[in-house]
Amino acid sequence: MILDSKIPEGPLAEKWSKHKFNLKLVNPANKRKYTVIVVGSGLAGASAAASLAELGYNVKVFCFQDSPRRAHSIAAQGGINAAKNYRNDGDSVYRLFYDTIKGGDYRAREANVHRLAEESVNIIDQCVAQGVPFAREYGGLLDNRSFGGSQVSRTFYARGQTGQQLLLGAYSALNRQIHEGKVKMYNRHEMLELVVVDGKAQGIITRDLISGKLETHAGHAVLLATGGYGNVFYLSTNAMGSNTTAIWRAHKKGAFFGNPCYTQIHPTCIPVSGDHQSKLTLMSESLRNDGRVWVPKTQAMAEQIRKGQLKASDVKEDDRDYFLERKYPSFGNLVPRDVASRNAKEAVDDGRGVGGSGKAVYLDFSDAIQRLGQPAIQAKYGNLFDMYYQITDENPYELPMRIYPAVHYTMGGLWVDYNLQTTIPGLYALGECNFSDHGANRLGASALMQGLADGYFVIPYTLGDYLAGIGPKPVDTSHPAFAEAQKAVENRLNTLLSLKGNKTVDEYHRELGNIMWEYCGMARNEAGLTKAKGLIQALKADFWKNAIVVGKNEELNMSLEKAGRVADFIELGELMVDDALHRRESCGGHFREESQTEEGEALRDDDNFAYVAAWEFTGENMPEQLNKEHLVYENVKLTQRSYK
Repeated sequence: MILDSKIPEGPLAEKWSKHKFNLKLVNPANKRKYTVIVVGSGLAGASAAASLAELGYNVKVFCFQDSPRRAHSIAAQGGINAAKNYRNDGDSVYRLFYDTIKGGDYRAREANVHRLAEESVNIIDQCVAQGVPFAREYGGLLDNRSFGGSQVSRTFYARGQTGQQLLLGAYSALNRQIHEGKVKMYNRHEMLELVVVDGKAQGIITRDLISGKLETHAGHAVLLATGGYGNVFYLSTNAMGSNTTAIWRAHKKGAFFGNPCYTQIHPTCIPVSGDHQSKLTLMSESLRNDGRVWVPKTQAMAEQIRKGQLKASDVKEDDRDYFLERKYPSFGNLVPRDVASRNAKEAVDDGRGVGGSGKAVYLDFSDAIQRLGQPAIQAKYGNLFDMYYQITDENPYELPMRIYPAVHYTMGGLWVDYNLQTTIPGLYALGECNFSDHGANRLGASALMQGLADGYFVIPYTLGDYLAGIGPKPVDTSHPAFAEAQKAVENRLNTLLSLKGNKTVDEYHRELGNIMWEYCGMARNEAGLTKAKGLIQALKADFWKNAIVVGKNEELNMSLEKAGRVADFIELGELMVDDALHRRESCGGHFREESQTEEGEALRDDDNFAYVAAWEFTGENMPEQLNKEHLVYENVKLTQRSYK
């Protein structure tokens, strides 16, 4: 099937404004007759729920955390992009659009990316009005800093807590609507099934995580804003509760999954320290503004450092390899994340890694401290430096940070059209859980931008068009589809609870993560991916035979929660491998070793793979069907990416 993205006609810069005018509207008096379900309360979910309730719709919001304030959006540190051009350094909406298309290695949809760049300027105004405490410069204007993949300063920030502050702004807007009675909030509820009535999404089945009670909820539309699936790798920068269950349930009900193999490896994470770890900690990309990445020039010197015979601060300047500055003089340490990550791996594979494990490179602030003074660095990055010290017991003001790439963001997700609607009418996907805006690699500080653009400025228009088309007829849970969906959930939970083997769910999750990281991580090849597929299939069979799930459903049961999520991760992992196998090219974060330039850069195959791969579920233990959305570039020229 060739998918229709419903991109509007006309010049790129006019598509969104004309489309908004052509969308159907809902009479203000009729809006109170509609109920909208929002699953997820991070930036995308909270902003969408608050905006829709402000318009007059009745909204139900579900999150598995004890408060919307604990959504994983809170973990974003470095900033949010916007084409305000406050620095007068040449930025514009078109430049942000171009940088994002190029950063995604020409695998994103032009129209969506330009809309994102257009709305970026409105997001900042919205958040300032909410009281978000962005950093300001001496003249009172909001301050900016640089991020990877850009040669202008367009990233707005609140020290190293930008995600937290933006979420508090959206949370305050959400709370206002809860107080007004337009939003009903369901904390500690996990979506376990999508309900489809007559081909349209009309509800969900949830489990109360405290009591275990299953509940049915009906609505005229369902909005998923549940984040990414990076925890398929077990070790990632994601919160431990982040999972794929909501979008995977939707996928198995008919929502196509777009580009699942596109995952982002973040270059500046605190390295793995041992098997005891269950997650990794991100050090913001903003640190690459002032931090310089290097390793020793020789393997012998790196060996001395690893054995504790030599301190990093004692390595002379001439003996340091600032490899990003050497290889990419135009962008230096601010190359995109996929480029920085691959080069760090290359240095470690060459035997020049540092730290006890040898799997780390340095991020050094000594030059910046000498140039600007420690108080200035502390004012910009103080909480990040404190976090690093608390975790590693090393003072980054005195010693360079040790960093190494780790799984961070997923560019793949549910396929959506220009209106953010999936292949199931009435089901929408917002933020990281859709595939739409980043292509094969996300530029730093663009995740917060997409989540808030989708929630504040896109879905209020596009959802209204759908609702106006179906009319405000009442919906409730009396339709047989709800009882069937609830029964399916009960059967699945009972099957999980019947598992009384000898291996914990966490063991299976770690094994899956090891397979994914080894064979579908920073570098991939056909032999490794083929092996991974067999290993995952064997792991799945063993899971349903030898896993152990303790307790019962009618209680707080984290063993049961994890089991359901890991079962979904195993299935998703196999699809990710299938997607990586079929895409015989390198692009962005998808690096096939068989497809690289002489200099080791990602080599695309535009003739054969300039499309979105949208996978269709065809049945349990059946191969998924590949569908395509061809990507057409009318405003940018497809070229080999270069940051030299």
